[in-house]
Amino acid sequence: MSRPNPDAVERIAVIGTGVIGGGWAAHFLRNGMRVAAWDPAPDAEAQLRERIRVIWPKLERIGLHSDASPDNLHFYQDLASAVAEAEFIQESVPERLPIKIETLQNIDANCLPEVLIASSTSGYPMTQMAVQTQHPERCVVAHPFNPPYIVPLVEVVAGEKTSAEAHQWAIDFYRATGKQPLKLNKEIPGFVADRIMEAVWREILHMVNQDMATVEEIDAAVRYGPGLRWALMGPLTVLHLGGGEGGMAHLIHQFGPSLKAPWTFLDAPELTDELANKVIEGCNQLMGEKTIRQLEEERDDLLISMIELLDRSELWQLGR
Repeated sequence: MSRPNPDAVERIAVIGTGVIGGGWAAHFLRNGMRVAAWDPAPDAEAQLRERIRVIWPKLERIGLHSDASPDNLHFYQDLASAVAEAEFIQESVPERLPIKIETLQNIDANCLPEVLIASSTSGYPMTQMAVQTQHPERCVVAHPFNPPYIVPLVEVVAGEKTSAEAHQWAIDFYRATGKQPLKLNKEIPGFVADRIMEAVWREILHMVNQDMATVEEIDAAVRYGPGLRWALMGPLTVLHLGGGEGGMAHLIHQFGPSLKAPWTFLDAPELTDELANKVIEGCNQLMGEKTIRQLEEERDDLLISMIELLDRSELWQLGR
């Protein structure tokens, strides 16, 4: 078998069908593909089919391929059967390195020789995960953002043994499905977007730990301030505009020393039980009576509306 053209893939295997894997299944089904799924949890199939049922109206709003149908989902009782005829495989098992290594080894041993294997890991480099595979040259990281069926970004990262051809094929494949792939050639812990988000998370933990701000105040600060701007443009573009006519050069030279003022916490605080409980209790109070399902519904509706609006902007299209 030769690898199909990236825009001609019809058969997908999704290994691991939790929040991320299920989201990937929905994304591929929306694109008119046939999805073979596997997850060892005893109720995995029922949960996945219910999730697809709930998500489907949102996919209809985004736009469906003419061949799209929930009936294109087939759940298998073993991994080998799920990957046997796949033309592309998306792995989304729990974020534990031994589980990743074993799963990728099993996928590699049971799928067709030219099929590309992508891992949804949010932090592990492929070089560490593909150590037991016979064909590491066809393995890439493809880190999505929740929910994968709406948020465009997927960070596609090569391992030390990933071939340049496989890396580019993955980029072209995800783009063909409507994603915004970010091609990364250097393996760094957490990749790009998560490192930025973890820096924010670190600062949040410090402020909560030292009673500088509450969970509610922190969420409000981002939601009604920088979060609005970050939805429109990247943080560096935001700062570039902050320099006025002189742009980034003016901002750095004009405010140089004062820019360091907030850089007081370089290391994350210890995540003690006390700190964890403060964050957890703050989130529970902020959410009130709303369930996770209700919050997901609101999030998805707002994300779709935002993307529909941003699609009309040339600024949103930069780099696509």
